[in-house]
Amino acid sequence: MKKILIVAATAGLMSLAACNGGTTNTTAENVADSHEANAAAYEAAADNTTNAASEAVLENAANVEENKADAAQANAH
Repeated sequence: MKKILIVAATAGLMSLAACNGGTTNTTAENVADSHEANAAAYEAAADNTTNAASEAVLENAANVEENKADAAQANAH
């Protein structure tokens, strides 16, 4: 009886380990998507401005958002 119980427990643990596939961090992916959307909005605003200083500020803000998106994607895996 003990052998059957041990075999059943081992089989259960093996099947549980097999189910533990690669999980993804969807929160980090969502954060990355949000930063990418912000970057696109900043770039669009930079394209629509006529002031060179404002354009530079908006482009820098877009670059910051793209860097944040890259960092979030790196943490997603």
